[in-house]
Amino acid sequence: QDRNGQFAGPPTSVPMSEDCLTLNVIAPASAPEGQLPVMVFVHGGAYSVGSSREIRKQGEGLVRQGPVVFVNFNYRLGALGYLDFSQFSTRARRFESNLGLRDQVAALEWVQENIAVFGGDPGNVTLFGESAGGNAVTTLMAVPAAHGLFARAIAQSSPANAIYPPAVTGAWARDYVELLSEAVDNSSTESTSPEDAGALLAQAEVDDLVRATTRMQLLTPDRAPGTVVLAPVIDGDFLPERPLDAFKAGRAARVPLIIGTNDREGSLFRGRLDILATTPPRIRAIFANTRKRSRKALKALYPGLPARRPAADFGGDLAFWYPSVKVAERHSRFATVHFYRFDIAPRLLRLSGHEATHGLGMFAVFDRQDGLDGRGLGVRGGRA
Repeated sequence: QDRNGQFAGPPTSVPMSEDCLTLNVIAPASAPEGQLPVMVFVHGGAYSVGSSREIRKQGEGLVRQGPVVFVNFNYRLGALGYLDFSQFSTRARRFESNLGLRDQVAALEWVQENIAVFGGDPGNVTLFGESAGGNAVTTLMAVPAAHGLFARAIAQSSPANAIYPPAVTGAWARDYVELLSEAVDNSSTESTSPEDAGALLAQAEVDDLVRATTRMQLLTPDRAPGTVVLAPVIDGDFLPERPLDAFKAGRAARVPLIIGTNDREGSLFRGRLDILATTPPRIRAIFANTRKRSRKALKALYPGLPARRPAADFGGDLAFWYPSVKVAERHSRFATVHFYRFDIAPRLLRLSGHEATHGLGMFAVFDRQDGLDGRGLGVRGGRA
């Protein structure tokens, strides 16, 4: 807020810097110390893009209407935050896994230690996020270091099963080093020894790191259909097990949870955005690893596969709806769970065939209907 108590928006350009582990706090001007509920938001973006500043005035409506104290934060993205380079560690250079996830825990620890000064109650923190941010929420519930740092959770459109064992993430790291070598010197490296790979990772320019990451993201959906290359790794320590297993056994944080998805999550993922199991080869690969009885049931549920519409629904449900249902079913044995589905879509999205697609719920959560994007979506009638 400015001196007059008005909300001041961010500047039009967002600076880029390695000094990126920052957070924002928005609180009512006269909040009593340590008494208001706190809402901590984790932004989405496939662990590849996004920031705490990408949505103008984010959280201000929640603060006004709550009242609450709103917090959002940045965390390491891309290869620097979500590729597992631990196999390349040496005595001289150590690579830790799950760096983006560790950043999120550090942000929650900061909230616990400092939010009372802004009027927030550290014992009444709700952690919420959407898409990759929803994955962060369901994953943090299975991270022992995060237990006790939040009292409630909301996971929106969470690809909750996008968590992989070291054998998978280690192979991706080796593939990434090869792509990075090509980006740096236009020749494939013949050595992925810890020393050589570590030196390459440490010395590469940011543009080369991003270029190699983008290539990995484009290649992986066809090489390993149904997976997302930038994701947490089950490292046996910081993240000791698959979150779905933690929910099943009751080892996840036993806090009340709201979880759900949008009606047609997969319809957004087209063209270069299409990272889901939506193409005929990807769908065939998924079915090849599915029991015959289940294949028949799936074909009945998505008649017309692999045509465009049923393929989009199949890919979206596989990535978001199915794992969210499993989280809800398993966690409900140990804590209160509310499950939702978001169906509302403005006429323009219905006409374009997207309908209530991935990300649309954010317009409702953050009062974006009257912004430029919201008005554009509602130009043919209806409001998101």
